[in-house]
Amino acid sequence: MEATATRIVRRLRAAGHEAYFAGGCVRDRLLGRAAHDIDVATSARPEDVQKLFPRTVAVGAQFGVIVVLEDGAEFQVATFRADGVYIDGRRPESVTFTTAEGDAHRRDFTVNGLFFDPIEGRLLDFVGGEADLRAGIIRCIGGPADRFREDKLRLLRGVRFAATLGFQIDPATWTALRELAAAITDVSAERIRDELVKIFLHPSRVRGFDLLDESGLLEILLPEVTRMKGCEQPPEFHPEGDVFVHTRLMLSLLPETVSIPLVFSVLLHDIGKPPTCQVDETGRIRFNGHESASAAMTGQIFERLRFSNAQTEATVVSVKNHMAFKDVQHMRVATLKRFLARPTIGDELELHRVDCLGSHGLLDNYDFLLAKQEEFSRQPLIPPPLVTGRDLIALGWKPGPDFKKILDAVQVRQLEGALTSREEATDWIASQRDFVEKGDVP
Repeated sequence: MEATATRIVRRLRAAGHEAYFAGGCVRDRLLGRAAHDIDVATSARPEDVQKLFPRTVAVGAQFGVIVVLEDGAEFQVATFRADGVYIDGRRPESVTFTTAEGDAHRRDFTVNGLFFDPIEGRLLDFVGGEADLRAGIIRCIGGPADRFREDKLRLLRGVRFAATLGFQIDPATWTALRELAAAITDVSAERIRDELVKIFLHPSRVRGFDLLDESGLLEILLPEVTRMKGCEQPPEFHPEGDVFVHTRLMLSLLPETVSIPLVFSVLLHDIGKPPTCQVDETGRIRFNGHESASAAMTGQIFERLRFSNAQTEATVVSVKNHMAFKDVQHMRVATLKRFLARPTIGDELELHRVDCLGSHGLLDNYDFLLAKQEEFSRQPLIPPPLVTGRDLIALGWKPGPDFKKILDAVQVRQLEGALTSREEATDWIASQRDFVEKGDVP
């Protein structure tokens, strides 16, 4: 990718234009990290870029941004620009084309305002970004309040960069971030969602969680989470503390790589505890039905943040089922196999593991399920059915509400090994006709 990006720079230079690598790819290069994308900043106007490269997409030509397609990859090539007034807290009303130094000063944070000349191997730093990289500081370029008011998403981006880079936030930048946190509601749900996902998918998610909380952004974006503060739990089951402390601890126990449903089910699995909390006359704390309440609230949050239907369903299912694990050792074999065959079981097992480790520390149900997974791995958990509705009709049964009950009963016996062939299944069905006619469906 870097070789292709360098060729793009060479072609722009050969045509008489300035051109450099810009922004995050330069930051990551100096930190010794692999860059996911390489952006190019240039003095060439959008129309000049389109003339120089045969395959382009004008994704933001009015802002000077052209995507160049080279060697099967996409590269944003942006004209040096200065931004006009930001009228919607997202994009400037107008832009004027300028110099590399002018372009650097319109960017968000100093560590993102660097340019690199890949031909001469030279760094261009007009904003003190190299020094802040060395010191591990996230600092706004220019006045912090101005930068945040221009694009409110920078409030979340500042938290994300501090968390994922392991940097501290400059005091003036932090003060402005906290004072303007409420303005994050001006940003679209999709952009907020994407930043939250980047924060919580990163191995430094606990640092991100803490910064979101300390900045006030968590209270604004996920008030259901901050309401867990001070919600006490039975100490015999939760010696770690209140629900908020428990949730934070669970986040810290997750592996580095997680899915969206897993990390958000950890974050949200107990948000139903505050509204369902009851203390009886003996002082015992109960959260009856909190898993259903948490699941319903999770669905509302995911709808609010415009998550996909698939991500919403997987997360809600994990949250709703997280209390079912306490009963797994008492499930009949057929129920247990169905439980383990669900597509979300991998994330649910991990949710259960950190739930236990983040509270009483007992992993007996988790270990039991791992052993059962191994035991059942020799054959499909849910094998093809021995009989179908057509077989019932062939046996003289009339289609009706009893069909599903009979087929379910056959499957239960199949999963438990009581029925192993189609012949055994049809014989058993035939033996049940009298019971069914009496309304006693097995």
